[in-house]
Amino acid sequence: MPGPTLWVMFGLAAVTFLAVSFVVAPYGRHARPGFGPVIPARLGWVVMESPAVFALLAFFWTGEAPAQPGALVLLGLWLLHYLQRTFVFPFRMRAHGKTMPVLIAAMAFGFNVFNAFLNGRWLSGAGRYPLEWLWDVRFVLGAALFLLGLSINWWADAVLRTLRAPGDTGYRIPHGGLYERISCPNYFGELLEWFGFALAAWSWAGLAFAVYTFANLAPRAMAHHRWYRETFPEYPQVRKALIPFVW
Repeated sequence: MPGPTLWVMFGLAAVTFLAVSFVVAPYGRHARPGFGPVIPARLGWVVMESPAVFALLAFFWTGEAPAQPGALVLLGLWLLHYLQRTFVFPFRMRAHGKTMPVLIAAMAFGFNVFNAFLNGRWLSGAGRYPLEWLWDVRFVLGAALFLLGLSINWWADAVLRTLRAPGDTGYRIPHGGLYERISCPNYFGELLEWFGFALAAWSWAGLAFAVYTFANLAPRAMAHHRWYRETFPEYPQVRKALIPFVW
């Protein structure tokens, strides 16, 4: 069963779900004044995501036990996502002239430190990941789900990047693939990633992070979905917000 620190993460998920259901985080297409000082969006992304790389590595390598083979592979999956999210994604996004509230970056930074502590310590101590874990059905299915979600997430981001010509700051309706079924395939892919990771690691820490990811992204996906429908009268009615054919 999860300990007190993990219950804090589940509690944060509940609070976050309620909060962002009523107040859409003010960045990206939902940027608006009234949330304090701002910084360039690209800098904000790097700063707020960096603990998921550096703090995770610090907590992992200072854990209670020597690194286990299975834990090293799980660490590799984690870094595959976060190295791209921290050091590639911000420099490929169309961020010229865009800003992010310092408050949002600071809150995300703090969350990522906490999450890195939970998952880094689990991978380096609480979990048991000998070499044989790598052909356990839970790891195989979870890793496959993670890689599928990662591929969807990267593909969806690439589609959004190519919607606008250089210098164009407007928004367009994305088309193709999962965009014909849902408004936010990038978020759907990220959910698959972290529920897959939770399965591959078979850990409470991984599950808590996956639940938090849903709590954070599901309301934002609904906000995106409403925005598309309000902004574009011709927006396809068949599309759901986050989960194909369901929601």
